[in-house]
Amino acid sequence: MLGYIWQYVYTSFLRYWLKWLIKQATGTCELQRICSGYKPGATRTTKAEYSLRSSKSKVLRGAVETDKDKLEQCVDQIMKVKNVKPQKDPLFKGSLHICLLQITGHSSLYVSVEDLRKEVFSSDNQAHEAMLLKLWDLLMPTVKLESRITKQWGDIGFQGDDPKTDFRGMGMLGLINLVFFSENYTEEARQVLSHANHPKLGYSYAIVGINLTEMAYSLLKSGALKPHFYNTVQGTPELQDFHQLYCYLAYEFDKFWVAEEPESIMEFNQYREKFHNIVKTHLQDPEVSLTLTASSGNN
Repeated sequence: MLGYIWQYVYTSFLRYWLKWLIKQATGTCELQRICSGYKPGATRTTKAEYSLRSSKSKVLRGAVETDKDKLEQCVDQIMKVKNVKPQKDPLFKGSLHICLLQITGHSSLYVSVEDLRKEVFSSDNQAHEAMLLKLWDLLMPTVKLESRITKQWGDIGFQGDDPKTDFRGMGMLGLINLVFFSENYTEEARQVLSHANHPKLGYSYAIVGINLTEMAYSLLKSGALKPHFYNTVQGTPELQDFHQLYCYLAYEFDKFWVAEEPESIMEFNQYREKFHNIVKTHLQDPEVSLTLTASSGNN
């Protein structure tokens, strides 16, 4: 209870006066001190985001929701409000612009990912069908698919004869992630599939892959991935950056599963949660970068 009271008093009263005193002493505003005092990355951008959201100025609070094409104008407005002179602090404008690209880019990335999640796989859509068949060819290049609806789909970890039913939860996002991993890290994807088909330690490759898409999506939605993207993308994170994060999860989960040697697939939820907690712990490190450094990666 005392912690909540202190937080309220600090954010409502003390923080404002503390900032004012430091500005009088240094001649710089909080955003200037953040941009000059920290290297590009999660720590700088996270502190800048907190400063903007906590500001009493509508211009600063609104900056975190600004469209990408209006960010330069937004930075100019912030400099005017905070009376920052370019001659005295020539690096400030560029540093703040990068922070805002990352902050607003995270929000736009979530919208793009959500759109793909909501896009339903349709057998009547030729592009959807072509992507599904591409997944088979990437993972099973020497085996011909006998027909579109076949038990063979079980060989790459789908539950039934028609994979479209497995995409209901994550929509096209699940399929796109699977194809991206298989196309950009083909050797690693086939290696993971071989582990998934192990007679004792095996698991359903595609179903687990879609489950990991849900994990990546939930981490993005909660904001937990911000440090990762702020450290790895010096600008606006794009869909490809999300897909790269998925590749990391797919590869690392397989390593984790094999090392843990579960008794059976029935323990999947238990080990999934354990892996999820490991990832969330990594994301609490301000220097975090969840990047797959595999040999065959083309990106």
